[in-house]
Amino acid sequence: MKVSEWNERYLSREQTDDFDPTPTPLLIEAARDLPPGRALDLACGTGRNALWLAEQGWSTVAVDGSAAAIDTLRRQAHLRQLKVDSRVADLARNEFPIFEQHWDLILLSYYLQRALFEPVKRGVAFGGIVIAIAHIIRPGEDPTENRLVPGELETFFRGWVILQRYEGDSRDPAHKRPVAEIVAQRPGN
Repeated sequence: MKVSEWNERYLSREQTDDFDPTPTPLLIEAARDLPPGRALDLACGTGRNALWLAEQGWSTVAVDGSAAAIDTLRRQAHLRQLKVDSRVADLARNEFPIFEQHWDLILLSYYLQRALFEPVKRGVAFGGIVIAIAHIIRPGEDPTENRLVPGELETFFRGWVILQRYEGDSRDPAHKRPVAEIVAQRPGN
């Protein structure tokens, strides 16, 4: 969807799942025992994951192309007395620079932009992790720019330490399509 379509969706509030405050289960599993550091939530939507990270003590930056989504995140952060550096930027247009070896954790939750994987990988500090979740095609469907082929997500992380991987039905109630999930750690010092 285009940024304008996402803005309309958030402003209309027709998709109530867009406003569910519960973070995605994979994030909780992967990050709950990590020492807090610098986290980047790309395509954060209304911020359910960014808010959870901030609650856990992470210094969190959240980025989304939808100003309406970021406004919701900012209101929630204010109400919950959390600090989240939230920014409006179109990732497809490279409007947000991902600095190299800067982040301890980068999250890509239900957002697929294949060209973003390389900058994300460079942006993670040595020993840091990438948590990525994307929809995959169902049997008989053709691949699209928004859906991976089964087994494809892992190919973006060759040479990395795969801490967790999963493909199948979504474990996140907000998403009904099958998913690929990965937690990958950048090797090195």
